[in-house]
Amino acid sequence: MMDTQIQSLFDNAKHIVFLTGAGVSTASHIPDYRSKNGLYSTDTTGKPAEYYLSHACLNNEPDVFYTFVKENMYYPDAKPNVIHEKQAELTRQDRASVITQNVDDLYNKVDTKHLVEFHGNLYHVYCQKCKKAVDWHEYLESDVHKGCGGILRPGIVLYDEGLNQKNIVDSIQLMQQADLVVIVGTSMRVYPFAGLLDYRNPSAPVLAINQEKLNLGIDFTMIQQDASKFFDDLNC
Repeated sequence: MMDTQIQSLFDNAKHIVFLTGAGVSTASHIPDYRSKNGLYSTDTTGKPAEYYLSHACLNNEPDVFYTFVKENMYYPDAKPNVIHEKQAELTRQDRASVITQNVDDLYNKVDTKHLVEFHGNLYHVYCQKCKKAVDWHEYLESDVHKGCGGILRPGIVLYDEGLNQKNIVDSIQLMQQADLVVIVGTSMRVYPFAGLLDYRNPSAPVLAINQEKLNLGIDFTMIQQDASKFFDDLNC
């Protein structure tokens, strides 16, 4: 049962910003990164898992990069869950925006409006040589562009790469306008995403819905539970 005070925060808010991470998609059977069974804890090669998602790996060992991404990152049959659905519904009411670290395309599958994909999207693939967009199905068959012979890559932000500046500007503006900030399924440890909290409207309440207790260094309300259960109970 939803706490009436929490429900009223959502009912009264006109500019909700959801800050979301991999924990949102675990209910859609996509592994997260840093939990006990997450992507970064299952590597046995001796190299840090972050290396395989780095610009250095893409440049120096494109075959290694391609194999890792293809085998570990793509879940094209995954379906959005109640968290995506409820958040998307609020965005379609023009009462909310979503800034997500996720690159799995699930927010697009439920027609989320006012969406900032802070780290890009796996399903936006392009050729590094000719810069043309390529269907992701083609990428999963080969990382060589049939058109020009260049190496294909997904449009995600890799380690040691810069962020899309428009995403940063848009995210800061949304945080400044927010009258409620809701953190869902993220530890808020990865920067610069975690730094978005520094730009929040200081009068906006901050909620965190996460299985793991967070320490954000600001005043906030911690709701330590399964986010799927929370959003299943939320009226919107």
